[in-house]
Parts: sequence; structure tokens; C-alpha cells
Amino acid sequence: MHTSESSGVSEGKGVGLGLALVSALAFGGSGVAAKPLIEAGLDPLHVVWLRVAGAALVMLPLAVRHRALLRSRPALLAGFGLLGVAGVQAFYFASISRIPVGVALLVEYLAPALVLGWVRFVQRRPVTRAAALGVVLAVGGLACVVEVWSGLSFDALGLLLALGAACCQVGYFVLSDQGSDSGEVPDPLGVIAYGLLVGTAVLTVVARPWTMDFSVLAQRADMNGTPVAAGLLLGWIVLIATVLAYVTGVVSVRRLSPAIAGVVACLEAVVATVLAWVLLGEHLSAPQIVGGAVVLLGAFIAQSSTPAKGSVEPVATGGAESRLSARENAA
Repeated sequence: MHTSESSGVSEGKGVGLGLALVSALAFGGSGVAAKPLIEAGLDPLHVVWLRVAGAALVMLPLAVRHRALLRSRPALLAGFGLLGVAGVQAFYFASISRIPVGVALLVEYLAPALVLGWVRFVQRRPVTRAAALGVVLAVGGLACVVEVWSGLSFDALGLLLALGAACCQVGYFVLSDQGSDSGEVPDPLGVIAYGLLVGTAVLTVVARPWTMDFSVLAQRADMNGTPVAAGLLLGWIVLIATVLAYVTGVVSVRRLSPAIAGVVACLEAVVATVLAWVLLGEHLSAPQIVGGAVVLLGAFIAQSSTPAKGSVEPVATGGAESRLSARENAA
């Protein structure tokens, strides 16, 4: 019996690891698919609206199923929609219109370090030495990524927009910690579904999709010299980089520890950078590659060293992608 149980646990973790890898791969492809649409003439906010609204439509049955969340967790749903969905996506897509996809995502990986800054200086609670080391590594690695010695080799506004995405992640980390001691953990798929609906409502007001040039979606977008149907890119963003990525990410964390989930989530930045290199021709220098690896290492150390009780506990980060607290709730 014991052997059978151990085998079942190992199998469950294996499935969880596989799902986490699928999630990281799916999330990592969002920026690469979105950038050609932006360069084809769509406003970054319009691409975000299409992504979020499309995913919300697909996830609508889950929202109906978990409609009780509207009464029990309205603040959580509003926070996830405003920050975790609308804020992160809008800032991230706006940033990749000005700077390379990999750089934008690596800047977002400052989020765990910023969370620890909130814990230490705003909440005035101590953090471990390992956590402080993670912050130092993340900031130092980022300095290499943006090549500070050359006076910032990338667009300053693009970097600020990427930092805005990281700050939105931090805001939701802090929000998601409120009331976490009540013991009533909401279903993460329901939180995601309503977060997408809230995000769609907010982005509809901000992006004004009725002003969008919908004819672009019937044309072909240029992906580093290769024409690709815009509708195909949008389908990938909605179905693969959003719906599949969120669902597999949530299910995987049910089977894995937060630390392991954090390691796997770091692959998202690697995937995004490699795909941008191969498909978009966005080459990074050797110091930037080393700096990116250091950012990911620092982000993981910062995540795994955050106090687990009575404080903010990030589980996995990533851009463009805003499924952070849902993963935390699932764990």
C-alpha cells in the first residue's frame, strides 16, 4: 500500500511538472505572437483587449459555475482584473512595442524583489539573508540586461512600461495576501475567469476597441520577414498563450510545491527570449544573456525565501502573464 501511494505521488508530481512546462511554454509565446500584430498596425492596448476579451469569452462557463465568488470575494476579483490582468498585460504589450520581448519580460522578473522591498520597508518585517541576496542578484542582473554602462541601450519609456508591469504584479501580490488567513481559499479557475471579465470591462473603457482597425486581422503580419496570418497569431495568443497557459499553470501548482513551480515558471522568460531570437531576430549580447540568467536566479531565490505565513508569498511570476495569485491560491 505504501509503495502504491508513493508511486501515485510521484506520478502526480510528474504530471504536475509536465503541465507546468506546458504553461511556461505557452505563456512564453505571447509576446512573440503579439509583437507582429502591433507592428502591423494594431495599437498595443487593442491587442491586449483582443487577448483578454477572447480568453474571457472562452472562460465564461467557468465564471457562471463559480458565480458565488461575486458575493464572497468581490475585492479579490476586482484586484485580479485590474492589476493581474488589465495592468500587467497593458504595460507588458506596450513595452514590447518599444523594447525586445526578452528584455521586457526580464524587467517583469523584478516583481519578487519588489515584493520583498514592500515586506521589508512598508510592512517593516524582516526578510531572510537569502531573500536579500535574491534582490541583489535580480537588480544586478537587470543592470546587465539593460546595459547600464552604455547609458541604457534600450528605450527608456519601454523600460518604464515593463517596470509598470512588474509593479502591477506586486500590487496584486499584496492584495492577494489580504484575508488569506480566513481558510476559505477560492477556486483559482473561478478567480481567473472573473479576473478576465473584469479586465475586459476595464480595457474596453481604456482601449476603446471600436476605434480598432479590424481589417488588420484579415491581413498577414510580418514575423522577421515571414508573412503570418494575423488571425492565426491572435488565435495563438487567446487559446494557447492565455487560456491553456492559465489552466495548465493552475492545475500544475495543485500537484507541485511553490518552490518547484517557481523554478519552472522561470523558463517562461527563457522561452520568450529564445523565441524572440529565432522568430523575431531580437538578438541579445553575451552580457545580456548572463544578466538574464542572474535575474531569473535572483527572482527564484526571492520567491522561495519570502515568509510563507502572514506575508506576501509569490509563487510564480511572468509577464506578461498575471496568473500569480491564482497560482498562489491553487497551492
